[in-house]
Amino acid sequence: MSESPILPIDKKTWNKWSFYINVVIFIIIAVFIYLLFLDALNAGKVYGDNYELTNALIAVMRDVAFLAVGLVILFVQMFNYYRQLSRRSW
Repeated sequence: MSESPILPIDKKTWNKWSFYINVVIFIIIAVFIYLLFLDALNAGKVYGDNYELTNALIAVMRDVAFLAVGLVILFVQMFNYYRQLSRRSW
């Protein structure tokens, strides 16, 4: 019996897919940390010009938003795995 009512797949396949999804999310987070660094550096360079500073800060906010979503997904999965492990130990 599958735990997911939407897509009936076995647990081993789901664990394999979940691992690959986590790897992709880690790569996305690493890329957006790099982009956040570059955009913050660019925002510091264009500090005098209001129009370019606004565009640079919008880029920084975009990077922070993607990082927040990626980290939330990772933390939710981490707590779900911890919950599963704690159920097995009882």
